[in-house]
Amino acid sequence: MSKKMNLPEKAYKNLEFLNSSDARTIRILSEFYEPKSRFKKNKIADTIVFFGSARIKDEKESKKLLREFKKTADPKKKNYNAELKQHEKMVEMSKYYEDAVELSKRITEWSLETSVETKRFTICSGGGPGIMEAANKGAKLGGGSSIGLNISIPFEQFVNKWVDPELAFEFHYFFMRKFWFVYLAKAFIIFPGGFGTLDELMEVLTLIQTGKLKKKMKLIIYDSNYWKRIINFDALIEDGVISKSDLKLFDFCDTVDEAYEKVIKHMQKNYVK
Repeated sequence: MSKKMNLPEKAYKNLEFLNSSDARTIRILSEFYEPKSRFKKNKIADTIVFFGSARIKDEKESKKLLREFKKTADPKKKNYNAELKQHEKMVEMSKYYEDAVELSKRITEWSLETSVETKRFTICSGGGPGIMEAANKGAKLGGGSSIGLNISIPFEQFVNKWVDPELAFEFHYFFMRKFWFVYLAKAFIIFPGGFGTLDELMEVLTLIQTGKLKKKMKLIIYDSNYWKRIINFDALIEDGVISKSDLKLFDFCDTVDEAYEKVIKHMQKNYVK
């Protein structure tokens, strides 16, 4: 009776190695090939990406939190007025959540009429709360698929319930997540947001400006009042650090109707045969 040999562990099963710094390139490649395989399996041809704040809540929840604050908070508390203003601002900002839901829903309904065999112009977000959730919710309400490219960070981020389980991704590397945002995208819609949204906006703008994106890309910046207050585009032109023509790289849109019309016209002109 032969003895079973005590074989050494195969390298691809060695978790200590795979989680070490020596295997970093393998982990990076995994975040390229695994999503690629799943997108192919689910017949995702291209996407329309929504960016925006993770902190913006829907109108119902925002108003509920405001009511609870007024009911329970002590008006004599030192920071009462500041906190009250924050809750009132949250209600005001909730309009962006509702607009993102409606825009995503309408784009999805249009895309389903456009393509049957493959999933064209699928809504994609960062997969988390806020505007990301709103975009995914709109896609599902419109009857379509919904992609979420989540990122592992200490706070804010979790996969929202509107992302299709088979299209929910969890990234470790920001640059691989950004790659998949850009690689499949035919349009970006940038809603109000903070550092993360600014980072994504500027990266996409830079790729378009420098010609690194060869495909026809539509970049929508939603709500000119918000973004012109956050970024002084005129000052950038006056100081000579961008050209006036650079403002043609994107479109400001202030309503769902306007954003929808610009996105659909772009797709019909460049991608729908």
